[in-house]
Amino acid sequence: MPQPTARKGLLLILSSPSGAGKSTLARRLMAWDPTLGFSVSATTRAPRSGEVDGREYHFTSRELFERMVAQGEMLEYAEVFGNLYGSPRGPVDRAMAEGRDTLFDVDWQGGQQIRDSALGRDVVSIFVLPPSIAELDRRLRARGQDTAEVIAGRMRKSRDEISHWAEYDYVLVNEDIDETEDRLKTIVTAERLRRDRQTGLAEFVRGLNTEFGDR
Repeated sequence: MPQPTARKGLLLILSSPSGAGKSTLARRLMAWDPTLGFSVSATTRAPRSGEVDGREYHFTSRELFERMVAQGEMLEYAEVFGNLYGSPRGPVDRAMAEGRDTLFDVDWQGGQQIRDSALGRDVVSIFVLPPSIAELDRRLRARGQDTAEVIAGRMRKSRDEISHWAEYDYVLVNEDIDETEDRLKTIVTAERLRRDRQTGLAEFVRGLNTEFGDR
């Protein structure tokens, strides 16, 4: 008899302004569930020192990238500083067919494109907010990775990013990273258990009903 736990995979979109904790939450979520795949973006830019094809990015030519877009093989894409970036659809389709979920670390524009794609009905989108703008600024400075000019640019961009919070299924205010992680896991667990995502459930129930004939 089919198991009721059989299901389709999910597309989990995680977005936030820089410094709100999105990358940390993504790493923790994947450590919690090693079966969760991460969507590795394709890009037309050249690899940087230490980068490995298929790990940081799928490095490709502009010609191939544009052909993939024309053939509907990119779930989302954008041009940034003269280079194209996008999420290939093939690995996501395979994961969904196998009942595995795929995590996307994208901005609101990428998230919108994925939601508007043919796979949009299987999307669960989560936006992460900082507890305050002052705290967001503090976190960016505490990382010690960027110049004051870069931080100022990230802060200006955050206003536009935060304005799209209402487009998401769930919104988490990341005041404490451990508590936010727990809430994120709860969302993923609940979405996996939705009746319409358990593909083996109807047949399982039919099997249960046949057992009444023996009583």
